[in-house]
Amino acid sequence: MYSIFVKEIRSFLSSLIAYVVIIVFLLAIGLFMWVFPGYNLFDGGYANLDTLFNIAPWVFIFLISAITMRSFSEEKKSGTIELLTTKPLTDWQIVLAKYFASVVLVLFALIPTIIFYISVSKLANPAGNIDTGAIMGSYIGLFFLGAVYASIGIFASAVTDNQIVSFLVSMFLCFFLYQAFSLLSDFKLFGSYDRLVEWFSIETHYKNISVGVVDSRDVLYFISVIIIFLWGSKTVFGSRKW
Repeated sequence: MYSIFVKEIRSFLSSLIAYVVIIVFLLAIGLFMWVFPGYNLFDGGYANLDTLFNIAPWVFIFLISAITMRSFSEEKKSGTIELLTTKPLTDWQIVLAKYFASVVLVLFALIPTIIFYISVSKLANPAGNIDTGAIMGSYIGLFFLGAVYASIGIFASAVTDNQIVSFLVSMFLCFFLYQAFSLLSDFKLFGSYDRLVEWFSIETHYKNISVGVVDSRDVLYFISVIIIFLWGSKTVFGSRKW
């Protein structure tokens, strides 16, 4: 399991796409935080990282779909999936190794954003006058969001041998689960069940944690979604119908 985990990380970091997607992620966040009118820190007038945590879920859809699209698709297309299945590993170990590698790569993309925190802290008046606790909560929420997106991306990669299709399916599912249920609840179509419909939205639970309150119900929701998609990946991979 560890060998596959390391192989996945090395494979991604040795490709140009790794650095392109991470640079695009950091550049997009940087432009929204410091340049684009209406979003940038100077227009807001407050020393916070709200722009980062509001924009990141949308950029993550692209970033994590690009990270995970090769997980199974490339191995199926190249035929190396057959060698993978001959290793003394269970289907769960293979799926989890690829999943945890993807989560670590998401962390690699998140770590450089600390420079935004340091910059905002220095710009505060007085310096350091920033709600660190709320920001830590927001980072926890963003990590859980990335972990959920990674499980969706692994599933999308498991169902097809085409990386582009995997990328598009992952983006669609991430977008749908993040926003669709919230939009449906806004239309007030389900009466007393609107709150229940909204509960299925990733956005609802992400925003709950992003205010700095880590509720066990939100954590349980994220873990449940991760398990569902990893189980789906294991089921598809275990079918061996390539």
